Amino acid sequence: MSAVPVPDPAAEFARRLLAWYEANARELPWRAPDAGAWAVLVSEIMLQQTPVARVLPAYAAWLERWPTPAALAAASPGDAVRMWGKLGYPRRALRLHAAATAITERFAGRVPDSLDDLLGLPGVGAYTARAVASFAHGQRHPIVDTNVRRVIARAVLGQGEAGPPSTTRDHARVEALLPPEPARAARFGVAVMELGALVCTARSPRCGDCPLAARCAWIAAGSPPYDGPTVRPQRFAGTDRQVRGRLLDVLRAADRPVTAAALDLAWPEPVQRARALDALVADGLVDPLPDGRFSLPSDISRL
Repeated sequence: MSAVPVPDPAAEFARRLLAWYEANARELPWRAPDAGAWAVLVSEIMLQQTPVARVLPAYAAWLERWPTPAALAAASPGDAVRMWGKLGYPRRALRLHAAATAITERFAGRVPDSLDDLLGLPGVGAYTARAVASFAHGQRHPIVDTNVRRVIARAVLGQGEAGPPSTTRDHARVEALLPPEPARAARFGVAVMELGALVCTARSPRCGDCPLAARCAWIAAGSPPYDGPTVRPQRFAGTDRQVRGRLLDVLRAADRPVTAAALDLAWPEPVQRARALDALVADGLVDPLPDGRFSLPSDISRL
């Protein structure tokens, strides 16, 4: 009598995860079969450090106004910053505008499918390039974000949290679990993110609903608390980042460049306000004009 074959652990991990995803995945517009690579790129940049609920309306409005890279490239960087609104980390708007310009000039307006070409786009880093290559073009690449690192830490390593990131180590751990077929690997990439977002959450994991619970190393170890090195969360209130946001709010709301006096009203402390304004200028988010006023970048039409 022949022995019953033992399932490969990585294959079983993927099988359970993908079956769960098929039954539980959220319907999000950038996951639609006809979304296209530009829509995926926009979503990935918007989703960096920003919850899905905040991204959804901004994403819809952005693609309605700029449905192609060429449409965004034809607008000014200031228009992109203004449209970005209060999503936070507004340099992402400049990066997306720069990427759209490069796509238009170098790739005839089509988001490239080569990982090297994607990595060569301004403002597109290792995570975003791999996400677009995988989710938009169906390629096999390890994709790692906070949710993925947490799932791997618990299910595979038996740790309550992932600890500080290491790109090489994190990619190797995901690579070891990826199915060999590119399309299935791409599906796996989004599925493990979804599990981390909906079930294997940071504060209140729903282990009873997890498809990996029977094989989870953390559960098997008794769900011990994490006692390794951590990254301290950043506060927001009173920081230069908050001041930068207040100053940008004034500029976005104005239909023409604003005076220094108008910006003074955005934050009462002059030293911190000046430091934040200088940083915005250095980052290319604000243009100082010869007459002493300030505008969003290249808002020439509103002078």
